[in-house]
Amino acid sequence: MTEINCVRLRVDERVIEAEEGTTLLEACLSNGIYIPNLCYVSMMERPPASCRLCLVEIEGESRPLTSCTVKIEDGMSVKTDTPEIRKLQRSALRLFLSVHRIDCGKCPANKKCELQKLAKFLKIGLTSGPLEKRFKEPEIDQSHPCLNYYPNRCVLCGRCVYVCKKGHNMPYLSFAGRGLDTIISFYGGSDDDPMPCRECQACIDICPVRAITLKE
Repeated sequence: MTEINCVRLRVDERVIEAEEGTTLLEACLSNGIYIPNLCYVSMMERPPASCRLCLVEIEGESRPLTSCTVKIEDGMSVKTDTPEIRKLQRSALRLFLSVHRIDCGKCPANKKCELQKLAKFLKIGLTSGPLEKRFKEPEIDQSHPCLNYYPNRCVLCGRCVYVCKKGHNMPYLSFAGRGLDTIISFYGGSDDDPMPCRECQACIDICPVRAITLKE
């Protein structure tokens, strides 16, 4: 029987325990301490840390670190709710909102949307603030035989790419483009051979903003 080694750490004046080797983000979430995040998937081996929302302050470190990439250590002291951390998280969220089509009433993710949850938690409105809005064309990519993709809903978290590759040992989805023009692109398939997407739908289920939907 494998022995489970646990470590203890202090998070916001609270002592918690988690299994050795666990990321700081997962340790906090499993102990009821919410840290904003978009791109993280539980048990992911190499978190991309691309959303820059899960920042925390760790005693002994000179700058905030992404909690999804830090493995917990015994005696670690962490702060998740400092003014600097919240300022950085709000700036990151406003950057997402600057390229996100805010149309909650018509969106299937309404009231189940991670951006709504983040905005409420960070106490800001669903607005990009001083950042200029920038949208992509077309509004809907219907090139896939059984999926629709909405690039102006997409937050490029990469969750869909990850679960697609993990579930099929190859990615039918991938990032394409650069910078603000980056989108999710589909590979392979045709009307006669639509890949396993209609039966799988993992990319739809994991999307935090319903940027991918099943065609009727």
